[in-house]
Amino acid sequence: MSTAGFNSQNGTGSGQAYANGPSQNPVALQQLPGVSYGMTHQPIYNPMQSKAPVHPGPGLYPSGAYQPAPPVSSYQPGPPPTSYQAPPGQPLLTRSPMGIPPSQTPPQSASPGPRLSHAQATPPPSAASSSSYYPNPQQLQPMAPSWQYNTAPPPMGPPNSTSTPPRGPVANHVNPTSSSTVPPPPLSSAAYSSGPGMPPTSLQGYNQPGMASPPMNPMASHTYHPSRPAYGPPTSGPPPSGPPPTGPPPSIRPTPLPTGPPVANATPPPPKADGAMAGNGPQSSNSYNHADNKMAGPPQHGPPGRHLGHYPSLPPGYQNTAAPHKSTSPMHPAMQSATQPYTQTPQPYQQPPGGPGPAQLSPSLAAMSLQSSTPEALRVVNLLQERNLLPPSPTPAPTPCLPQDLQKINCNPEVFRSTLTSIPQTQSLLNKAKMPLGLLLHPFKDLTQLPVVTSSTIVRCRSCRTYINPFVSFLDQRRWKCNLCYRVNDVPEEFMYNPVSRSYGEPHKRPEVQNATIEFIAPSEYMLRPPQPAVYLFVLDVSHNAVETGYLNVFCQSLLDNINTLPGDSRTKVGFITFDSTIHFYNLQEGLSQPQMLIVSDIEDIFLPTPDSLLVNLNECKELVQDLLRSLPNLFQKTMETQSALGSALQAAFKLLSPTGGRMSVFQTQLPNLGVGALQSREDPNQRASAKDIQHLSPATDFYKKLALDCSGQQVAVDLFLLSAQYCDLASLGCISRYSSGSVYYYPSYHHQHNPAQVECFQKDLKRYLTRKIGFEAVMRIRCTKGLSIHTFHGNFFVRSTDLLSLPNVNPDAGFAVQMSIEENLDDMQAVSFQAALLYTSSKGERRIRVHTLCLPVVNSLSDIFSGADVQAITGLLACMAVDRSVAASLSDARDAMTNAAIDSLSSYRQSVLTIQQPGLLAPACLRLFPLFVLALLKQKAFRTGTSTRLDDRVFAMCQLKYQPLVYTLLMIHPALYRIDDLTDEGALNINERTIPQPRVQQLSVEKLSRDGAFLMDAGLVIYLWIGRNCHPNFLSQVLGVPSYAAVPENLYMLPELDTAESQRTRAFVGWLRDQRPFFPSLHVIRDESQLKASFMQNMIEDRTESALSYYEFLLHLQQQISK
Repeated sequence: MSTAGFNSQNGTGSGQAYANGPSQNPVALQQLPGVSYGMTHQPIYNPMQSKAPVHPGPGLYPSGAYQPAPPVSSYQPGPPPTSYQAPPGQPLLTRSPMGIPPSQTPPQSASPGPRLSHAQATPPPSAASSSSYYPNPQQLQPMAPSWQYNTAPPPMGPPNSTSTPPRGPVANHVNPTSSSTVPPPPLSSAAYSSGPGMPPTSLQGYNQPGMASPPMNPMASHTYHPSRPAYGPPTSGPPPSGPPPTGPPPSIRPTPLPTGPPVANATPPPPKADGAMAGNGPQSSNSYNHADNKMAGPPQHGPPGRHLGHYPSLPPGYQNTAAPHKSTSPMHPAMQSATQPYTQTPQPYQQPPGGPGPAQLSPSLAAMSLQSSTPEALRVVNLLQERNLLPPSPTPAPTPCLPQDLQKINCNPEVFRSTLTSIPQTQSLLNKAKMPLGLLLHPFKDLTQLPVVTSSTIVRCRSCRTYINPFVSFLDQRRWKCNLCYRVNDVPEEFMYNPVSRSYGEPHKRPEVQNATIEFIAPSEYMLRPPQPAVYLFVLDVSHNAVETGYLNVFCQSLLDNINTLPGDSRTKVGFITFDSTIHFYNLQEGLSQPQMLIVSDIEDIFLPTPDSLLVNLNECKELVQDLLRSLPNLFQKTMETQSALGSALQAAFKLLSPTGGRMSVFQTQLPNLGVGALQSREDPNQRASAKDIQHLSPATDFYKKLALDCSGQQVAVDLFLLSAQYCDLASLGCISRYSSGSVYYYPSYHHQHNPAQVECFQKDLKRYLTRKIGFEAVMRIRCTKGLSIHTFHGNFFVRSTDLLSLPNVNPDAGFAVQMSIEENLDDMQAVSFQAALLYTSSKGERRIRVHTLCLPVVNSLSDIFSGADVQAITGLLACMAVDRSVAASLSDARDAMTNAAIDSLSSYRQSVLTIQQPGLLAPACLRLFPLFVLALLKQKAFRTGTSTRLDDRVFAMCQLKYQPLVYTLLMIHPALYRIDDLTDEGALNINERTIPQPRVQQLSVEKLSRDGAFLMDAGLVIYLWIGRNCHPNFLSQVLGVPSYAAVPENLYMLPELDTAESQRTRAFVGWLRDQRPFFPSLHVIRDESQLKASFMQNMIEDRTESALSYYEFLLHLQQQISK
């Protein structure tokens, strides 16, 4: 297989765009017309799919019709079924992304349809659209471009050939590789010998780039055939005596709650992913086609409309409406101010005598009948007339409509959350709803309560390898039915004993069956090698530029302060490398009187001078390590070396860590300009405010990505700290962390004297980074009920096999997202389940498996789907999809598709759910915030146009949207604004004997500001305190310690500790907001004259700017498109 093919597929060759995480393939997989998978395979709705005719250009398919290739039932060596010629300069794809079995789909032809150009600031008449939500070009409606969810994405980027493989027998199913003539080498059995359904990480199990491993299903008891009817007993009647047949439980349909958590879907439903049968096989219960939902079609330009003369200047009836009734939820406002306005509570469920326990889904679910009253989530809201949509306080995630006993033990939404809390019965129903189906995970989150089970027997399904969980069914004391594949399994003898109650014969009361999140201490069969020690290697830039910033003093002091709290045990190792134009190693061997510096100047052929003494045992050599940290800042104080050989330093660090694996922490302050991986500046400062497409969002070289893949194979993760005032090409450097499951920290304009707020952030972030929990050599697999399939991942990782995420390090601050589709009708099912299993080595050397299981009801009506939509989760998933689209296609394409997400979902609601048509822009209460969130995304630093934005700032914002857990992402999208000059104890929280005021969340509009007040804006990474010119002197003196407005310092970044009630309340509130997140947001006190006032005002999402619409204008634009 050619390297060029690999590079091209993963977006590294010829500057080809790639997506974050494993979903590298810019080609979208799409359902072939006339091909049926299983019983009811529907074309999938993709907001990123082309809606209008497109002229072929570089990197685009011709828009004419194509001949679908017949599905391939198993991998055949030989020419691919269909192939398309790449345009000149674009290598043909020869390998699926990141070790995932590739798949092939012919491009979908675009058909005519109006398209909205976002380049102007007025909604112009719709023009041709390059992105569409509709599965079928013949059924296109005249609407702006949109996205396709829940499916492998449509073609985009450089032409590639793809075809969708059929869902044949799982055991040997592999998606055929496009333009590859040799089958991928089989995965060694060692790679699949263990894992939480996933193999433990090991060198043998790693597939080198360029190889895709076929999934294996060693123990599947049934082979699935597309034409066979669904497994399972009849949908009604008593269960037959004798061993029950394998199959889903009887069909029982839960009904929506009368008052439900507002759930909003703001995006069109995802199209189906093709591939292996979901829920079966240790290799992958779900098929993941890692062609991300990249939106197809030619790049589109610009925001909607600039000349807004035809909009009414005073919106009629827009300001005279009452605020929504207040929610009393005690959730943290800091994290959820931009959430749904209403809370939904589960319908009270009376369990009949002898009814099922929490571990059983039974026909009693059918007793839940639809209430005659409309649920709160479906209350009709006219967005053009209701102004005060923001809830006054944060709202929790929607509650799935399940019996109370099941709901009580369901997975915490902060850990595992679905965009739709009611799963549609069929893909066609999902397509009709035009909302994305996906999951958002925070799998290694710090938890206050985590049941840990030590047992020599971990009970799992023999067929699909699902871990036993609260949603399985016990047929009797000796048999249980898997809730993912419906296989009947025996209960092991050891599982009959309950260690908690010390009783025998009640397996349904075991902790594994009573907790949706649980951790197992894994026995030896989950290891391919002894668990690795905690190994930390620090790679430090010591060039003149680095020394000038002063970061080295802060780093060395912070590590000295926290060296005794680094996670680890007696085997913990540390090492240090510094670099400028040469590479410096440090011999810290026990017995030396002081650290010894070893300099390697041959950066072209890097080697380790003394391999055995550069990584040393921390406990044995702690004094030498401390001596080095005290001397390092002075060692390079007078350096005049300006060059940076980062690439060679990374190669040296990789060689040093390869034998053990571990964590590499890289600190860089400038653009690497020497040796391998050298980069040149690609940013044109004159184009920062361009309303056209933004260039250079993809890497300039594949060096950093290839090195990251090598690191991942050796269980090495790379964390990047970028501290620079100059352009550093984060789009290229970030690859080293993205594909090795690392993190990126970015401190623009860092300087120890000129920017003290950044210094404080760096100190606090570094302390958290050094001391937080860490998991080594981890792998994660997500399984779901048979009939569902996963096709795209978002986050920082490498996909080692079809569905196995390789995470050399896993940390408690990392989030992930996946997109899903419905491959088979879920007619026989009353509920479906999802299970994420994370196998890792703790810092103490224990092999552990953390398992999260989520259960959701299945519904068969559009109104139920809409009432179960989670607007926050939809927004988070939409942001991930838009980042991929921006890199793989263009920023304007992504902007168009986000706008169409709102248009399509509201249009579907109006046409298919509303019984009485009314004038206005109508939305269900659960989706009322969706247009606001979409507008917030369009104005977010990652996606905005027409506003000066540094390229590295934009790329970092995109990294954050892909990598942060949802709760932190929401604040970056829609900040929370509070008035704090009149804080009181009314409604305050009491936490650890501290009183935390709870001010009301305000709308993000200048009209909410008042010159006689003080307003706090929490934007996630930064907190602004805006002081009005006429602010009351009492607040200024009691909180800021100054006598007047004129005396407020220009660069005030912390609140003085004053002994006044007002000061204590304000500091308690700010401290509480900061405590809600793992990173440290800097605080900036700003006045009208402050330089940062512009940044503060840019977050006023509801106001019009020179280059973007106001919220009201955006609503009018949506109404105009929907009414066409």
